[in-house]
Amino acid sequence: MSYSHGFNPRPQLSLPLPKSVGLELDNDLLCLNVLDDRGHIDCEALGNKLAAQLPQGCRLLSVAVSQAKTVHPQKAVYLFAPLPEYLNDELKSTIKRLMQSENLNLDRQIDDIGNIRNVNVRPFLGGIEIDDNCVKVECLISQSGSIRPDEILTLLNLDIDKLASPIRRTNIQWQLT
Repeated sequence: MSYSHGFNPRPQLSLPLPKSVGLELDNDLLCLNVLDDRGHIDCEALGNKLAAQLPQGCRLLSVAVSQAKTVHPQKAVYLFAPLPEYLNDELKSTIKRLMQSENLNLDRQIDDIGNIRNVNVRPFLGGIEIDDNCVKVECLISQSGSIRPDEILTLLNLDIDKLASPIRRTNIQWQLT
């Protein structure tokens, strides 16, 4: 594996779509540069070494070699599981209104000082539906940004206390270049 240079070298790792605190996720992606002077990387052996180092609760699903220089997320699905009393007609009408809206402007804090910018998050909402007692939100991700899970909760008139389980990010679609 390649390491940074300097007094305290560290492995050069990348999580192309970092997760927010309190968020569960499925099928995340870890990118790392592997140096191999033989020209061949044994994915199974590398996977076994990596899996042995993972914290409890994390499971390595696969290892693959890519010649891509960059990895960009394009889309992700977030699952919100409201408590049964909030999975009602009001939520359904809110979802319908959101999907019919051309603009959904929110005030977003953009730094630690507290500066706020008004952002239209509608271009980042691919779809919202209720499926198996979960609100399934498809979020589009581009270089101009995305929508944040807390912003989705605001739009849905929900908060963390109204959820039966943590928010889960899944089905991430990646672009390799």
